[in-house]
Amino acid sequence: MPLPVPGVGEPEVIQIHSTPPPGSPADACWGQEASPAVIETVTEQILMQPAQVRSDGTVEAPAVYKTETQQRIVRERRELWFRTPCPDMLTRDFVASLQRSLKARGLYRGREHGLMDKATRQAVRRYQAPLGLDSGILSLAGARKLGLAEIDVERDPLPDAVIELRQDPDAL
Repeated sequence: MPLPVPGVGEPEVIQIHSTPPPGSPADACWGQEASPAVIETVTEQILMQPAQVRSDGTVEAPAVYKTETQQRIVRERRELWFRTPCPDMLTRDFVASLQRSLKARGLYRGREHGLMDKATRQAVRRYQAPLGLDSGILSLAGARKLGLAEIDVERDPLPDAVIELRQDPDAL
């Protein structure tokens, strides 16, 4: 069985709480999704000199070709930071409520045990992907849309903050 390769199939999922993106509120918790760059390699044969063919069809000299290979970035590497519920909020009761909510929407089929396991993360990804976030990490916006989190507007003026960082194409 081949080893899993990060970035092939599903986007790489990283969760970071200790190092938030620049300019973010200090007491906020963040998740990060990283998608690798997609690079296309195109190889083509370029005719340098056509074949020299006599009138009777005999090839006097074959055609001469040059091979050129070019790479281009189809999709740049991308890092997406998004607000998440903080760890103290992710209790067993909260996760069980999340599982019930996802089950009611037909996205989760497991038991409501209150553990953030692989099946729960897959259901979170299925829920959030149509909303524009292909991640198994529950976003704060997703939790609020499910009715699982509230907003403190005075303390948190940017609850749905999303920061996208792209790879510098010159760095490749």
